[in-house]
Amino acid sequence: MTKFYLNYLDELESEAVFVLREVYAQFQNPVILFSGGKDSIVLTHLAKKAFFPAKMPFPLMHIDTGHNFPETIKFRDDLVDELGATLLVGSVQKAIDDKRVVEEKGKNATRNELQITTLLDAIEDNQIDCAIGGGRRDEEKARAKERFFSHRDDFGQWTPKNQRPELWNLFNGKMHQGEHFRAFPISNWTEMDVWNYILRENIKIPSLYFAHEREVIYRNGSWIPVSEFLVIQDDEKIETKMLRFRTLGDITITGGVESKADTLEKIVEEVSAMRETERGNRADDKRSETSMEDRKKQGYF
Repeated sequence: MTKFYLNYLDELESEAVFVLREVYAQFQNPVILFSGGKDSIVLTHLAKKAFFPAKMPFPLMHIDTGHNFPETIKFRDDLVDELGATLLVGSVQKAIDDKRVVEEKGKNATRNELQITTLLDAIEDNQIDCAIGGGRRDEEKARAKERFFSHRDDFGQWTPKNQRPELWNLFNGKMHQGEHFRAFPISNWTEMDVWNYILRENIKIPSLYFAHEREVIYRNGSWIPVSEFLVIQDDEKIETKMLRFRTLGDITITGGVESKADTLEKIVEEVSAMRETERGNRADDKRSETSMEDRKKQGYF
């Protein structure tokens, strides 16, 4: 009798596919939260494989802050066209114009936290009962507390102590009117796993992940890209650096790392030697020790 063994990437893929199929089975109107970053791209790829040869059954939802990298928006639009998928967009700028939220001012202003209101509005307006995200437990200690199926109350809030057990891979998606779930199929993946999977599957990713020359300033320990949204201080100097981005957020808060890795193979080699979390260059996570958890409790991704 021939024995068949899955390698670790196959096991992670199988687990993620199982979770995605459970979401499809238990919920009426799920969406994939798509940011244009590597995790949401891998998640979308997994959703395609989970239901192949049928069309991927989930629309993509993007919460647009208006401060995105142009490369990210172009990649998003190209991928949606390629997949023939439905794209739902929630606009932070519209929320600001409608006075639903107040934009921060000053040197370290960010629209990151403003996404919470826009996301919850988009979930309510589109009657979403499950939002599928690409969060991973190795990213940040608050995300390490997440279950595969993460319950949100009728205010969209997350209570870490009130999450449901997931014994024997049994997921309980029951909820009251107005509540919803977040699902995280790649919770058990690491950054290294994601890159090895991208390499193995030859998945297209934005050019921002590869080393390139870019004008930047050094702020709060990170190389922040120069853009029309960045308020440059008198003591800050514009420099041109060869760098790439390990994680993609708003252009105003996402720091690059100096790098010469211009191929997937070189990125995998570089990541294997790194000892700092990929979110170490995100200014929004440096505001406090509990910055991510505080936002997640309010309804963040």
